[in-house]
Amino acid sequence: MRNGVVIAWNFLKSQGGTLRASSLSTVEDFSFPKPPLNEDWYEQTIIEHLEEKLGYEHLYGPNIPRTSDDYRDVFLPGVLSESLRRINKGLPQAAIDEAILKINNVEGGSLEQRNEIFTEYLQSGIEVHFYDGKQENDDIVRLLDFDNPENNTFHVVNQWTFIEYSEKRPDVIIFVNGMPLVIFELKSPSREETSASDAYLQLRQYMKQIPSMFVPNVFCVMSDMAETRVGTITADEDRYVAWKSVDGDYSETKNASWKTMLDGMLPKARLLDIIQNFVCFNDTSEKIIKILGAYHQYFAVKKAIVRAQDAVAGDGKIGVFWHTQGSGKSLSMVFFAHLIQKYLESPTIVVITDRNDLDDQLFGQFTRCAKFLRQQAVQAESRQNLKELLEGREANGIIFTTMQKFSDGDEPLCDRSNVIVMVDEAHRGQYGLTETIDENGKVSIGAARMVRKALPNASYIGFTGTPISTDDRNTREIFGDYIDVYDMTQSVEDESTKPVYYESRVVALHLDEGALGRIDAAYKEFADQADEASIEKSKHDLGGLDAIFDTPETVDALCHDIVDHYENNRADVLAGKALIVAYSRPIAMKIYYKILELRPEWKEKIGVVMTMSNQDPEEWFDVCGGSTHKKEMERKFKDDNDPLKIAIVVDMWLTGFDVPSLSTMYVFKPMKGHNLMQAIARVNRVCKGKEGGLVVDYIGIAGALKRAMKDYTNRDQHNYGNMDIAATAYPKFVEKLDVCRDLMYGFDYKKLIFTNSREALADAIAEGTDWLLEPKRHEDTENFLKQCQLMNQALSLCKSMVSEEDQHEAAYLSVLRVQVLRLTGRKGNGGGGMTYAEFNKRVSDILEQTVHADGVINLFDKNSVEISLFDEAFLQEIAGMKEKNIAVESLKRLIKEKVRAYQRTSVVKAQKFSEMLQSTLNSYLNGMLTNAQVIEELLQMARDIMKDRDDAQKLGLNDEEMAFYDAITKPQAVKDFYSNDQLVAIARELTETMQRSATIDWQKKESARAGMRRAIKRLLRKYKYPPEGVDDAMDTVMKQCELWADTKIEE
Repeated sequence: MRNGVVIAWNFLKSQGGTLRASSLSTVEDFSFPKPPLNEDWYEQTIIEHLEEKLGYEHLYGPNIPRTSDDYRDVFLPGVLSESLRRINKGLPQAAIDEAILKINNVEGGSLEQRNEIFTEYLQSGIEVHFYDGKQENDDIVRLLDFDNPENNTFHVVNQWTFIEYSEKRPDVIIFVNGMPLVIFELKSPSREETSASDAYLQLRQYMKQIPSMFVPNVFCVMSDMAETRVGTITADEDRYVAWKSVDGDYSETKNASWKTMLDGMLPKARLLDIIQNFVCFNDTSEKIIKILGAYHQYFAVKKAIVRAQDAVAGDGKIGVFWHTQGSGKSLSMVFFAHLIQKYLESPTIVVITDRNDLDDQLFGQFTRCAKFLRQQAVQAESRQNLKELLEGREANGIIFTTMQKFSDGDEPLCDRSNVIVMVDEAHRGQYGLTETIDENGKVSIGAARMVRKALPNASYIGFTGTPISTDDRNTREIFGDYIDVYDMTQSVEDESTKPVYYESRVVALHLDEGALGRIDAAYKEFADQADEASIEKSKHDLGGLDAIFDTPETVDALCHDIVDHYENNRADVLAGKALIVAYSRPIAMKIYYKILELRPEWKEKIGVVMTMSNQDPEEWFDVCGGSTHKKEMERKFKDDNDPLKIAIVVDMWLTGFDVPSLSTMYVFKPMKGHNLMQAIARVNRVCKGKEGGLVVDYIGIAGALKRAMKDYTNRDQHNYGNMDIAATAYPKFVEKLDVCRDLMYGFDYKKLIFTNSREALADAIAEGTDWLLEPKRHEDTENFLKQCQLMNQALSLCKSMVSEEDQHEAAYLSVLRVQVLRLTGRKGNGGGGMTYAEFNKRVSDILEQTVHADGVINLFDKNSVEISLFDEAFLQEIAGMKEKNIAVESLKRLIKEKVRAYQRTSVVKAQKFSEMLQSTLNSYLNGMLTNAQVIEELLQMARDIMKDRDDAQKLGLNDEEMAFYDAITKPQAVKDFYSNDQLVAIARELTETMQRSATIDWQKKESARAGMRRAIKRLLRKYKYPPEGVDDAMDTVMKQCELWADTKIEE
């Protein structure tokens, strides 16, 4: 190989395949063809990286000897046993055999249950009972050597065939000590019609078809090079996330690539660390949920561990862990509690919350992860009980308590230094260190000072979802500085959370200026106060607002507006879940009764969740009483299919309550600072199809939102400082609607879509789609598809502000977008905000028609894709369409699909028709054919395909046999030497020989391939094929045999 070629090839590999002419030292020397940027190339690129950069050993699946011909080996034969002997040197073979027997027969019902058991084996080892020749013994066999990464065996294996319910071959598998722990599913970087989402669907299919391969699985990777995401076997697609950092630096996350994931997760020591310390199960009574720590959780917890070691040896200040609400803070606390036990030799962990309901929520999280934590957390019932729990041990233990339990005395509860205090929401103003005296001489002592006195030698770490106030010296005095900051901007960019938008509807309540002034004045006093005196003053000031809010006129106006806003704008968003935050309990009940008066049929749709007391009116208990009411309401509200859609709350469910599909919050209660930011974060959870959460404000919280943002990072203030839809989503919608109008300039659709005529609207859809599909508009059309999607995303948030006319126009443009996407074979579901259901509300059942008058309306709806290319009547209908560009795209797509099918079955037909199609389309795009002429050529091609099918039927051959017939008769001269009956006989016998010879992976092994060639040549020699002078005939036949084998093995 000449020097220039060597340089080019090395550069190509180093760049992950991107070759630039400027990179060549001697461009004129470059002569070898570029590798195709397809799935196989991407697979090899990943394998090379794992081999060369991370030190994995590569094995090619078909070349690995298997234990039997049934291809049921989950583990690499021989590797597992050898690795376990090496890791467990002191144990006899009997112990190793017992462990292997157990992992080969993991008992349990579902795949998820078996995976949970196997994860326990990976993290803790396997308890075995064995006889060593002298006596019975019990011991633990370790599957992984976490302390010495290089003592483990790391293989990257591609094309590993496995047969269970069907035969499958995942793209790439990471085997550690012979166990398949990571499975990759890749899609071609260069094919428009596939994406990482297709890889997700493929993984889900694998889990159904070859579940045993996923019993040991730690996590899966789906990638099309542009997008690489990781997730567990229980994760929905939106829970597959990108790993965006190699070393804990978040500054370059926007540039993260497939290499970032490989280098961030798969270095040997890092992978073992993740397996041992950042994989847990968060099971509920309904389902098993496997959790894989995200990159920000991994690096933040690792930083916190280092700080904790320093703090225990120093001043006891570990620091503050600020990860924005909704990004997994509770699980980060679990990961920290798990890992700190290893580094600090069994410390006692005290978890402090400031309210009983938060204590219950976080305690529930730790309880669900008890196996991972290796111990069961306990709740202290009183200060005395807390003291007993601390004094009764010298190490270990996870004890939950509330801040209030420290205020019942001032003597130390424990003076040990191996105590780690984890404080949830470590920003509360009442966590002060100082004493304060009110005007009556009453002394108040900050709760944090009480905790310090009670646990004087402990070390403290604070966890918060909102930032520490710049003027809050107390928090820093207790905990120290930030350990890690994962702000709102980063969280939204990573799709860990969604942005929250704001809509003001205060005017709907008709409040006068004086009332608004009193609200604003009260707001200034209302905060997380540091002492009882100011809290009481705040309550008194806000108490005066009852006169404004608790009037029949105000409640009436509020409920009318909420019902109207919800029905017209939010009921169809995701599952239609919404919270109404009421000012007080009496007002909550009035809202409930009023809404039911307006909508009696909503009895199952709306409910109230709030604390109750014995003094409450009896009728309230019928609505929200009973010991199981809260739990039952929580279950129903978290179920997207349950009829309960709207919950009225006062204080409950505003912190620590997660419903991913919840996207709307109606606020009729003064809130400020951390309380406000935590409350609105209820609508920021990630859910498929969710553009963002919407907070609808009836009480004037805009100023409070702005003030709360002042402690956030500069970029958060810039990006999210003003999320009023009037200033964000609505201008964006107007801008994108204008851009779409500009891109449609030249096609006057408005005269057709506002006539109230269904026929005119149907024509507008067909003609508009046809207009966009004109080849000369290709660039503008691609831009239109993007801009229309952005328009829809904005519309989903600001619909209440958009006129009926603009909504109708946006719906029309959205349908054009979907038509173009479907006709060109791409995926489109209406794009974030404008669904077919919403459109149908305005235009009746137009989209249910497939063909209207002269035009195709919804030709490629998911329910009608199987339109036959072999239906002459259909071809005639296409030929007669006046929308010629739709006709071209329809035929082109149908023929492309047929050619793609041939590429899996017939070498000859695939080559013939793909060349014909490409030649025709090139002539069309270069202006050498009109659209009428190209339609004629495509129709002729379709008829040629029909003729080929008819020829097979006349010969009595099925599709497989016909493919071999085509291969042996490709050289026309062949037909001069044989009768047609002889050629048919050869084709049939070839097919039978292939079917008899096929064994798993044989087409991948060189020895087997050679054997296959010999068998085919023996058969053909019997018929004296190929005839003299037609030497190239054999190449075509062999290619057809290879294709047949490849296709059969993938089915």
